[in-house]
Amino acid sequence: METLENKFLEVIPDKLENGILYISMGRSVAIHLCVCGCGNEVVTPLSPTDWQLKFDGKVVSLSPSIGNWNFKCRSHYWITQNKVRWSGDWDEKQIEFGRNSDKKRKKEYFDKRSIDPVVYAIPGKVDEDLQKVSILKRVLLFFGIR
Repeated sequence: METLENKFLEVIPDKLENGILYISMGRSVAIHLCVCGCGNEVVTPLSPTDWQLKFDGKVVSLSPSIGNWNFKCRSHYWITQNKVRWSGDWDEKQIEFGRNSDKKRKKEYFDKRSIDPVVYAIPGKVDEDLQKVSILKRVLLFFGIR
């Protein structure tokens, strides 16, 4: 079972290293290179409607699982106490169900707070200039970080 090292930082570095889970509590995000080795940046926003991070002073866990359905590798895994636990691939019906559940959970969360939901960028419908930027940069821009 692969183990990730966790690094708490204020600013995520431009160049990520394999085997490290970078965490910025100030930016509410955890980022790592896909554990399959494909080199893709995996961004997990930390929020009540996205991923939750648990830290016991030594190791971290992210929940829910990480399903990289837009990557060629389609890797799917959990990070629990810094260990990577592989999970099975999902078919298109399962992915669509998961995405719809996420949208519903976000809507219910924001409706309860009488706050307009955050508008999320949809792949393929983003400005051409933004498409030229890495996913890490897009997330940072999304949160207003330049």
